[in-house]
Amino acid sequence: MTTKQLTYKFWGIGLAVLLSCGTISGQTAPSSKYLLNDSHFHLTNYIQEGTDIHTFLNIMGDKVGRVALFGIPLQQMWSYGNTGDFAPTYYLASDDPLYYYSFTDAYIAMAYKSLTPEQQARFDPMITGFNPADMYAADHIRRVLLTFPGVFTGIGEFTIHKEFVSSKIAGDNASLNNPALDRIFDFCAETGLIAILHNDIDMPFPKNGQDNWDLAQFSALLKRHPDASIIWAHCGMGRIVRPVEDQAGMMDKALANPEFNHVNIDISWTEVAKYITSSPEAIERTAALINKYPDRFLMGTDEVAPADQKSYLKIMDLYQPLLDKLTPEAREKLLKGNYARLFDEAKAKVRAWEKAHLNEVRKTPEPTPSSGVPQY
Repeated sequence: MTTKQLTYKFWGIGLAVLLSCGTISGQTAPSSKYLLNDSHFHLTNYIQEGTDIHTFLNIMGDKVGRVALFGIPLQQMWSYGNTGDFAPTYYLASDDPLYYYSFTDAYIAMAYKSLTPEQQARFDPMITGFNPADMYAADHIRRVLLTFPGVFTGIGEFTIHKEFVSSKIAGDNASLNNPALDRIFDFCAETGLIAILHNDIDMPFPKNGQDNWDLAQFSALLKRHPDASIIWAHCGMGRIVRPVEDQAGMMDKALANPEFNHVNIDISWTEVAKYITSSPEAIERTAALINKYPDRFLMGTDEVAPADQKSYLKIMDLYQPLLDKLTPEAREKLLKGNYARLFDEAKAKVRAWEKAHLNEVRKTPEPTPSSGVPQY
């Protein structure tokens, strides 16, 4: 049996268990009574501080059923020579660089493991502590999976091009053309890990007639990885990265293209909501798109370490005009159904992959001079 056939076999076993029992590792999926499943949430901030996960459960309350749980893979540096006694907590508060912080994955895993099985059933932890410009990034993801089996469902949110952020990251810039990113998505396809990817749809303040090279590279990347389940965060929009001309028409064409069937879109972040609800016409265009493709959109908050439920769910008030324009089917799938389908499928595949690989013998690396091998 080939490796690919073996992978599909284990995926099939996992899905069969999921569909027949409705549970994973003895955990029962939460009731449909909730308002929302949150596809995009950061438990910690840019200095790796945040809300205690038990406190956050209380904040979720009876409004939010399940949450895609992750930290932030980047740490804001505090340079005394730059800001003195002022300790920046956000990437816009300092000129100092950001650097990748891999411990976030262990922190999220241990927070999840501190919960009861019933509480764990409300979270889908994600791996974020890797540098997508590093050819070893896929190895990090694999190592995290095997170190914390039964915990993670996907990877992300991770960033390739993001306004204000990409240029602040120390080291090589991430690129849509980098083979390191291809290795990451190849591993996602192998394991079933769902991926949340942030990539701006355009550059900030583009000049009229400027070639949108970013979108062309992004499209090519998605086509190279048809077997990876990918969620495009924020529809590619940002704080100042506005919708491109005829973005709704462009997305309509992409969603109708079978080459992108593996790609779904989240409309998280209040900064995105301000564009989508900026006018009656914008609301109508977005609602028409979601109603036409009800299986392809997810709702997320993109909140970072909220202190209370009101601040956590403020995006729902912003999106109410949009929700009012959706069909009952599209609204239900946007808020809850698509999350449950995509993350349940990913979880079943990942658990099957872990079961197949946990006990395999890892090859011992060749000795190096630093390990005491004499050089001649």
